[in-house]
Amino acid sequence: MADIIQLLPDHVANQIAAGEVVQRPASVVKELLENAIDAKAETIKLLVKDAGKTLVQVIDDGVGMSVTDARLSFERHATSKIRSAEDLFQLNTKGFRGEALASIAAIAHVELKTKQEQDEVGTAITIEGSEVVSQEAVVTPKGTSIAVKHLFFNIPARRNFLKSNTVEIRHIMEEFQRVALAHPNIGFVMYHNGSEVFNLPQSNYRQRIVNILGPKTNEKLVPVNEDTEVLKISGFVGKPEYAKKSRGEQFFFVNHRFIKSAYLNHAISSAFEGLIKEGAHASYFLNLEVNPQSIDINIHPTKTEIKFDDEHTLYAILRASVKHSLGQFNIAPVLDFERDANLDTPYEYSEKQASTPTIEVDRTFNPFNDETTKVSTLSKPKVSSQSFSSKRETPAASWESLYVGLESKGTKSQQDFSEVEFESSETTVSMFDESQITTKQSTYQIHNKYVFSAIKSGMLVIDQHRAHQRVLYEDFLQHITGKNTVSQQLLFPLQLTFSKQELDIVKQLKEDLEHAGFVFQNFDKNGFEVIGLPINVPESEVSIILDQLISDVEQGVPDAHFSVADLLAKSLAKSLAIKSGQSLSQTEQEHLVNSLFACKEPNVSPANRPTFITMTVDELDKKFM
Repeated sequence: MADIIQLLPDHVANQIAAGEVVQRPASVVKELLENAIDAKAETIKLLVKDAGKTLVQVIDDGVGMSVTDARLSFERHATSKIRSAEDLFQLNTKGFRGEALASIAAIAHVELKTKQEQDEVGTAITIEGSEVVSQEAVVTPKGTSIAVKHLFFNIPARRNFLKSNTVEIRHIMEEFQRVALAHPNIGFVMYHNGSEVFNLPQSNYRQRIVNILGPKTNEKLVPVNEDTEVLKISGFVGKPEYAKKSRGEQFFFVNHRFIKSAYLNHAISSAFEGLIKEGAHASYFLNLEVNPQSIDINIHPTKTEIKFDDEHTLYAILRASVKHSLGQFNIAPVLDFERDANLDTPYEYSEKQASTPTIEVDRTFNPFNDETTKVSTLSKPKVSSQSFSSKRETPAASWESLYVGLESKGTKSQQDFSEVEFESSETTVSMFDESQITTKQSTYQIHNKYVFSAIKSGMLVIDQHRAHQRVLYEDFLQHITGKNTVSQQLLFPLQLTFSKQELDIVKQLKEDLEHAGFVFQNFDKNGFEVIGLPINVPESEVSIILDQLISDVEQGVPDAHFSVADLLAKSLAKSLAIKSGQSLSQTEQEHLVNSLFACKEPNVSPANRPTFITMTVDELDKKFM
């Protein structure tokens, strides 16, 4: 039998490696930014066109490369970071495998310009699909500029799997923010299609967070600092009242490298236990410094997952540090048994005796006396040595005068009183009144969660939360698509602030939100004003609704094949639907049942979960067998 195993050509091997390293334009951004940081750059510029599909360019003012290094940088496993296997456990740089540039060059057109400070001219290299097209000397400033054009030009299947520009630029901004937060001592600038998105000067860590997420973030931060032999923690956590429904503001950095760790995230959640609502997620921006020998970062191609030698110790230290900071800055509730100085007796009253209040009662007062009555001082304390009393003049007529004139129109039968009507009278009946016994109640609510209703075949059980979601969903969807909704004007504009990324999401949904009934004005880089709301949307719920909407967009990420109006209707319905545990009156229960079965698809909620179940009489009979 002939030999069937053979070595892959280099360009094929590079394309396979690119499938692990380069998943989308954001992956290219991450690799190029990290290379610029390793080059000891002080200012880094990122230029993006068409969400990275046309161009991703990173310009830095780092140390640059020589002619030989510039050529070798595109070879597989060519690196300046490690020399032996032992160096893998002493890594203090971003890249080390030497696969990034080789993988990127295999699936794109790459133009490199680099120059060292001592050289008079630099080097320019052009590569297309792993093939070097040209290499020449060029005049260029100190540092390195790498432009990646036409990503996946030779792999159309991978290019077709890319999402819309809106989704891809969101991923690029996430990677940019992660790198920028990890290195506040470096200035970062980002442009998209010629417009400046971020301009982050060199600053401290707190200012970098504020520059990225907006000025309102400053008041939300609680500092966390802990220095032990095992772990050094620095950074900030968000106050519990600002917890969000999404995980967008959760950042772990280990030795200045962004990581994802569900285990360490649980430590933060445990520290916030009892301070935030269920389903909400606290914000945190934490830098962890550990011994490089105690971690392994070479377990995932994207290097976002790290293996720790002693996770349990890190968990305990992290949880205790966050709880200590929350308590130190009076964020967590505490029991204080110390004396409150505000309750002390004033100095000038320390020698005075307390006066006992007295009550003076007019025992001669008679409300049925024809003579002028005196005002009783009943229940009034005596405030001076002289008794205080006043007289009230009453009409000369006695109390019988209240009934004078009732018979002035002649004698009438007592049936005439049945014609008297009162505006707001409440009719109360006895427990066994016939009218109450004959009244038929069609629905019942159990545990403030389910609504029961009798049907011919048996019994209907409705989940009130899901049912109301279906009703609101179809109502909002009709208004958004029909563009005929009505808004209620606010007396005072509602000012809302968001981060730049969240603000971009709201701007993309602005038109659909306006069709739903929202009215906006005064958009700026920090937020906007809401001057109109849909009918039945309370003002206090606006911020919660928009946070939920942003979270749904970030998780659902609608692309060209997904209806934004549908996502908006689902998010609004989920936020405004009655919750489990809410008591409903008899009228509300009946209205919910009638509205549900008036929907086009009453069987399922907008999330395709059942809204009701039925139990036949036969099924109930079997329960008693």
